[in-house]
Formats: sequence, structure tokens, C-alpha cells
Amino acid sequence: MTKQRIEIQQSFKAPVEDIFKALSDHVSFGKVIETEIKRVIDSQEQNNAIYATCVAKYDEQTLVIANNYFSKTIRNIESGSTGSILFITEKGDVYQVKGNIEYHTQGPVFDDMKQWNPQKHPGHGATALKVETVYKGAEKLL
Repeated sequence: MTKQRIEIQQSFKAPVEDIFKALSDHVSFGKVIETEIKRVIDSQEQNNAIYATCVAKYDEQTLVIANNYFSKTIRNIESGSTGSILFITEKGDVYQVKGNIEYHTQGPVFDDMKQWNPQKHPGHGATALKVETVYKGAEKLL
């Protein structure tokens, strides 16, 4: 298994070992934030979840994630999977956004991503999540 490095800049009111334990398992993490977390499954039924730092709003219905270092994720996108984005606000509110995924390597969505994606990252493509469902914790908002 390839080692991954994840940097989280967030203050937690718990011991570090408890936070790592909660964040390392999607079921445990879902209990912490009081919402069900589903992970992406590829064609070999391998769980896949990524920590994405380069995400932006494109329009009222679309969030874009820059493909800087996708591997298994790009294979799942190409196979037609749906996706979700989980984020925590500065106030500690937890949201999950779900929807269909479009992948762009040219055109307006790709060009927009290239404008905000840091130049130190390659920006191979723009993954557009078309928002269909939104949760705040366990409460369905859309």
C-alpha cells in the first residue's frame, strides 16, 4: 500500500491519537460528525477516498476538484461513479455534498480550474461535482 501524506490544519478538543483513529476509518469519522460516510468503490471493490485541498465553487450547482494527483480516483470517475465532498466550516459545521461527476480536460470548467489551482500542482483535469444532495450533519438540506 502506498503511503499518503495528509495535512490537516484544524483545532480539535481531543487527544491526537483519538483524532487520528477517528479520521482513519470512514465509519468512525461518520460517528464523530454524526452523518453516514460512504466511500467510493472501484471495479475491484477497493475503498477509495481522497483528501482534496484544491476545491472551488464553479457555479450554483457545481463544485470543482482539481486533479493534481489522482490515481484510483480517476479510474472511478472514468467508470461513471458518483461522488461526495465532505467539509467542515471554520465554525465546526459539517456538510456533505453528493452528486454526479463530470471530468474535464479542456473547456470552460478546466480553464477556470487552471486559474485558481496553485501553479505548484499539475492540474491534469477538473472534476466537476454536480450538486444533487446536501447534508448539514444528518439533516438533509437539498
